Amino acid sequence: MNPFVDGAFEAKFLTGDTYSSQHASAGIFSRMMPSLSFYSRLFLGPVRWLCARASKGLCDDTAWVYASAWVADLIERMGCPIEIEGMNAIEAVDGPCLFVANHMSTLETFMLPAMIRPRRPVTFVVKKSLTTMPLFGPVMCSRDPIVVGRTNPREDLTAVLEGGLERLRKGISIIVFPQHTRSREFNPQMFNSIGVKLAKKAGVPIVPLALKTDAWGQGTKIKELGPVKVGMTVRYNFASPISVTGQGKEEQAAICQHIERLLGQWQQLDGSNA
Repeated sequence: MNPFVDGAFEAKFLTGDTYSSQHASAGIFSRMMPSLSFYSRLFLGPVRWLCARASKGLCDDTAWVYASAWVADLIERMGCPIEIEGMNAIEAVDGPCLFVANHMSTLETFMLPAMIRPRRPVTFVVKKSLTTMPLFGPVMCSRDPIVVGRTNPREDLTAVLEGGLERLRKGISIIVFPQHTRSREFNPQMFNSIGVKLAKKAGVPIVPLALKTDAWGQGTKIKELGPVKVGMTVRYNFASPISVTGQGKEEQAAICQHIERLLGQWQQLDGSNA
């Protein structure tokens, strides 16, 4: 990683429409003990650094992006190449938009800021527990996210619509994961239309996003601390923006089709971190 420069965005993913890792190789320690290698570097590196800044009120956008790119560097050091397509779509609309994506692992939460924020202001819809976690809670709160409880769907819809409108009017785009939880499998029946509803109400476009990030797997006891698979490719694909017309059923179907099609292709290429 380059040294952090206060007020300047890390440009790791400012590479035009695509990004493809040039140097993604794992050392002996990473190959022998991948999870220990990755998590020790993660928590002693970008997580500790960003949490320390947040505790001092210094977790601004440039620090957020820097830590995000640092995590991407760490996953590449596990021999996991990163392939990103369609980043021009991030800047293809004049005003704010919604990024509606499947949710596979913790990795995308860490990595997406480095792709999107240097191009436009952005925040997340997150579950409440992420804002109250020891150490990391202040980081997430500093991002002014839309917070949902994940226990009452009606309350969550109200929170997303009201909080989303407020942020979109400020010019802040929003990343939405409409699944109830992270999953390697994509089930359109479990992919709710909350992103489409917000886009329709706010009159903003949607950028569909398909991702495959199960190189960072899910844990059995602690979901965020799953096995790390050396050499597995990490993939993102941003589709062209779409506008919501009518009831939004066609747009919801188009988002699901984009995700299903690419996950099917990637599964054939890479397998899964089961």
